[in-house]
Amino acid sequence: MKFTIAKADFIKVLQRIQGIVEKRNTMPILANVLLDASDGKITIMATDLEVFIKDSSPAKVTEESSVTVNARKLFEIAKELPGDTIDVSSGKDDKVTLKAGKARFNIMGLPSKDFPVFPAIDESSMKELDSEIFRDMIEKTSFAVSTDETRYNINGFLLESGGGHVRMVATDGHRLALISREGISIDAGSKEGSKEGVLLPRKGVMEMKKILDEKEGTFLLGINQKNAVIKRDNTVIIIRLLEGEFPDYSRVIPKENDKDAIAVRGDLLSSLKRVSLLSTDKIKGVKFNFLNSKLVLTSSSPDLGEATEEVDVEYPFGEIDIAFNARYFIDMLEALSDEKVRISLKDPLSPGVLRAVNGEDYTYIIMPMRL
Repeated sequence: MKFTIAKADFIKVLQRIQGIVEKRNTMPILANVLLDASDGKITIMATDLEVFIKDSSPAKVTEESSVTVNARKLFEIAKELPGDTIDVSSGKDDKVTLKAGKARFNIMGLPSKDFPVFPAIDESSMKELDSEIFRDMIEKTSFAVSTDETRYNINGFLLESGGGHVRMVATDGHRLALISREGISIDAGSKEGSKEGVLLPRKGVMEMKKILDEKEGTFLLGINQKNAVIKRDNTVIIIRLLEGEFPDYSRVIPKENDKDAIAVRGDLLSSLKRVSLLSTDKIKGVKFNFLNSKLVLTSSSPDLGEATEEVDVEYPFGEIDIAFNARYFIDMLEALSDEKVRISLKDPLSPGVLRAVNGEDYTYIIMPMRL
């Protein structure tokens, strides 16, 4: 294999795949990227067997072949090489040589035949969708995804489609975020033996968001029985769907929360950040006292002290004293862009429901705490 490539192009595609490369060393070759030089371009592939990514860039190819090499080291070397172009070559021993200016690096590689096969994709079944819509849906739900690997069925996002809308849901058992977008649909067909919709792992969705963040416009999305496929320009990401059944989130959404408090989002967010500074580090518990058109936030720690702050709210109901995890509240308020937020309550022992005042498409449910 032998090719010459613009340094900036090489770094760009290598950077894009870094988050997917397997870091736990379960299989040595998963720490590598596959370099394939052919047809006037260099194609780079990486996988951790849960997420596959393929990207390409124009290159002057003088000898077609493929090889795998350590992804992190290749990226680090490429960034530090001098000049604007890099010469890359490999021989029969799978040793990869990088040259630029007076610098030369030799890196030991592994045969490309040992690298996992990139799954075939059918672009004809993919739908063109708006990047901004999906990026917004991910941003408003990703913080609620469980990080407890033993609860694999909530280690990702539920993606449902039907009736002219797409819905994304995430939960960690203590809170739940749900967002719907009308007027669009995808084929998130049900897997055999499960409810409608598919489960997307957190890592794959966050890699998807990275390519949606790069620019405005559209991308292609396709879903089959095993994988979700995302394609944008030369980048293809394949995400293996999670097995298992997502909890019935419709049963979690409170129906009897009839006491609404309306607050200015920015004011509440700033106050919560300040008051939570003196809450216990692990649980971040803050007391919310609603009474007479005001909300009093209180936190305390035996080792640090206590903090109290009053926030003006629209609240014409009887007193409610309830405690929440401040971090959970802050996550939602930071994701929301609306000026005002509605907090719907029932009693001190029931979950709270947060929504934008002028929108019903985004719902956030947070369980109360005992302090």
